[in-house]
Amino acid sequence: MPTIVAGKSKRLPPDLARRAIRRLEYINYAVSLDDLKEPPSNRLHALKSDRVGQYSISINDKWRICFRFIGGHAYDVRIIDYH
Repeated sequence: MPTIVAGKSKRLPPDLARRAIRRLEYINYAVSLDDLKEPPSNRLHALKSDRVGQYSISINDKWRICFRFIGGHAYDVRIIDYH
């Protein structure tokens, strides 16, 4: 079990970890990118430049979950501090 799901993340404070888990669940249950447009706070968008082919949803103002979405499945999922 990943450490974030077990509640043992050293990088993320507990409140941020809970929000991240919720967003990861959204990604897990999505069958299309349209499913990730709600809630609007996800702020789903395609990435550009050297990250073409990846998408991002927001955890909060500072943290994002970046991933590739192919055939109804997410790949290369990463939690990233954008600032």
